[in-house]
This record gives sequence, C-alpha cells and structure tokens, in this order.
Amino acid sequence: MKITIVGTGYVGLITAVCFSEIGHDVMGIDIDEKKIKKLQKGIAPIYELGLDELLSRNLKEGRLKFDTDIKKGIEFGEVVFSAVGTPPDMNHWADLQYVEAVAKNFGKYANDYKLFVNKSTVPVGTGDWCYQIIKEALQQRGVDFGFDVVGNPEFLREGAAVKDTMDPDRIIIGTHSKKAREIMQKIYSPIAKSTVPVLYTTLENAELIKYAANSFLATKISFINQMANFCERVGGDITVVAKGIGMDKRIGGRFLHAGIGYGGSCFPKDIKTLIQHGKAFGYDFSILEAVEQVNSGQKEVAFEKLMHLCPDLSDKTIAVWGLSFKPKTDDMREAPSVKLIKKLIGEGAKVNCYDPVAMENAKALLKSGSINFAKDAYEALKNADALLILTEWDTFRAADPTRIKELMKGDIMIDGRNIFEAEEIEKSGLKYFSVGRPDNINQKRKLNIQWLKNRGHGGIKDKTSDDAEVRSEILMAEKISENS
Repeated sequence: MKITIVGTGYVGLITAVCFSEIGHDVMGIDIDEKKIKKLQKGIAPIYELGLDELLSRNLKEGRLKFDTDIKKGIEFGEVVFSAVGTPPDMNHWADLQYVEAVAKNFGKYANDYKLFVNKSTVPVGTGDWCYQIIKEALQQRGVDFGFDVVGNPEFLREGAAVKDTMDPDRIIIGTHSKKAREIMQKIYSPIAKSTVPVLYTTLENAELIKYAANSFLATKISFINQMANFCERVGGDITVVAKGIGMDKRIGGRFLHAGIGYGGSCFPKDIKTLIQHGKAFGYDFSILEAVEQVNSGQKEVAFEKLMHLCPDLSDKTIAVWGLSFKPKTDDMREAPSVKLIKKLIGEGAKVNCYDPVAMENAKALLKSGSINFAKDAYEALKNADALLILTEWDTFRAADPTRIKELMKGDIMIDGRNIFEAEEIEKSGLKYFSVGRPDNINQKRKLNIQWLKNRGHGGIKDKTSDDAEVRSEILMAEKISENS
C-alpha cells in the first residue's frame, strides 16, 4: 500500500522505515529541510538499534522516500499517518497544534478516499476533533471524497523500537468504520501474525489505552523506587524484594528495577497530560500525582547520597557515567542526569561525564565551563573524587573495578542503577553505595528490634493478646543479628 507518514521524529521515522521494510511504499514528510536532506542520504537523526541498516536498504530499493511537500505527501498516500509531536504546553496539556495542522492539510489536499490515522499520543476526543476539522476543510473545497479517522497508538520502547514495531506484543486499532478496519488489517498483515493480538475498538478507547499503559508502567517504577528507599532504612535488598514480587504472575517482573527515576519523552509528558485532562472533567488522578511527585524526588537520590558522604563539593571532581535517560538511546529528554549535573555545578563541583551515544545531545543541554565531556568511560574517572552511575549501559557493567579505583582520586561509587554488586566493587577498595540495597545491615537490624520492642503502648510488658507473636518476632530478629 501507499502510506504517508507526516512527522519524522522518533515514532514517525521508525514507523516509516519498518512499514517500508515489510513491503509498503512509504513517504515520510517533515517541515525540517535539514533533517529531510539527511534522511534522503540515509543519515538517521536519532540513534536506534537496527535503524541505520533498514533506512539505507529501503531507500536503495525505492520503497522509502522523504520530502517536505505536504501536498505531495497527502496526495501520495492511501493512508496518512499523523506522527507529529504533542509536546506539553505551559499548563501540561498536550499541545495539539501540529496534529491540527496535519488534519487541516489532509482535508485541503485529499484527492480520493483516504484514511487519517493518529499515531501520535493524543488525549481522548482528538480523533473526533480531527474528523470535524477534515470534514470542514473538504466542505470548504466543495468536495466529498470520503474519509475515515483511526486511532493507532504506538507502544515503542526507546532502544528496542525497531523490534517492537516488527514484532509487537499487541496492535490497537480504534475506528468506527468497517472499511477502515479492513485497510488497517491489510497494512499490518505482514506483522500481525497469529501470535500478535490485535484489538479493534473505538477511537476513544484507543486513545485512552495509550495513556493508561504509560501511566501504569510509570506507577510500577515509582512504587518500586519507594520500596527501595524503605529497604535502605530497614536493611532490605530491593533486588530480592522485586524478584520475589515479580514471581507473582499478576504483577510480573518488568518495570520493577529500582533506580533514580524515569525520564524520556513519554512517561513524564503523558502523566502530566492525563492529570490535567482529569481535572478538566472534575476528576482527581491522585495516584498519578503521587507517581509524578515520587519520580521527581527520586531523581535527586544520587545527589543526596553524595552530599551526605561529601558535604562540601567545592573544587571536587565528580565523574558521571551515563547521560541518556535509559540505555540504547541518545534521548536526553527528562533525563535524571541533567538535573543532577546542574545541581553538582551549583555546589561548585567540576563534572567529567561520558555516555556511549548521547554526548552530542547532552552538550546541547549542558553548557558550562565546569563540564568536561570525556572520550571514554575511563577518561572520565581521572582524578575524580566520586563516580555516579546514572544510566545502565552494558559497557559500564563490563568495567574493571580495580582500574576504576586506580584512576580515581577518591573512593566513592554511587550506583544509581544497581548494575554492580557491593562485594565485587568493595574488593577493589571502593566504597559502594546503591539504591535500596543493604548498608550497615547490623545497625538496621538493631533498629528493627527496637521498633518491635516498642510496638504498641509501652512495649510488650502489659500485653496479653499478641505477646507470643511479638516476642517471637523479637527473638528471631535478635538471633539473626547475633549470628551476623
């Protein structure tokens, strides 16, 4: 089929390249002339595993082309996907001006029956709104070619977006039209194998599913981070706790990795938008407000640990490993590293940082004479008083602890992503601190025992109903402490 993708950002470009790979004739449209010229030469503006190869192959074989002419794009495609950005405005609403522009151009240049498909993340009601925009534009032209609007949200993980497009865990298609459904079936037939569930539903449900999915995953992250913070206080190990609850099939193990909070373009933006949309309808998303609050605080965990260990950062050199919000991407949007590095500089520290792929994007965001962008991970360690690990790149996991200690002036390692084990690191002479894992375990056990002794009013002396249970807990805790 002939498909037009309007918007060649992260979602649009991945969708265009993958659709051409499965045999469709695809045209990508964008107003950014510099970007389009690079794409025409096979140069991708983003880092994504497998993207460069697919881009080059499909350009060469003629199934993929790029242009800035929106009229040409609308006339070309039997199906037009809107994959433009929906950034948050000043009030955290999704800014739909670009979606509106695509819908208006669709109505202005449509030359036959076509599908308008919202691939962008849009608030509930946007599909119906686009339908009205297109209908009015066609009426103004005095034509009636016929069209349908479809909601087809993406569920791409940055770093695995090509794989997620080619082998998705589900496909959501929202439409009121049987004809539109048949066309979407044809588009996805090479991908939607027997193992890939396809859910056909209404426009409203398709739009809500995207926001609900991102909000739920963000909630899991904030929950496990709060549990991690509590584990530190009572001597628990969040990696074991997460593994234990993840064995429950109702919960699952994914998105239960404690760290320094989530970032990226999706979770922060979508949660804020859903909160604001709820308020507009008189509904309070109190859980999501808490999720957002927890995540904001979690981004400062590594900084707070460092300040506790080293209260005066004046003239100190801090090495930072990892800048992107997650591994396998160069995306710096809402990355915890940005906030943390700015706070370090504010305290008078010098920062040596390194990331395998996000250095150029980071340079555009972090402009300061106090920041040095190192050539590799080990160079960033030279004369560093402390090392902060902010992104869990595999190259960091393979680092030699002995060499890390030799290159550093200080001996503090704060692992914000729990990629190492304390025993392994401390053998090299480094002082290791992570998120939600045991530190000074004997002292924490003593505190737990004291809490148990003081439980209730005045301890266990005068208790009669549950004395046996309380005494049993205390004796067990004391025995564990004595044997440690």
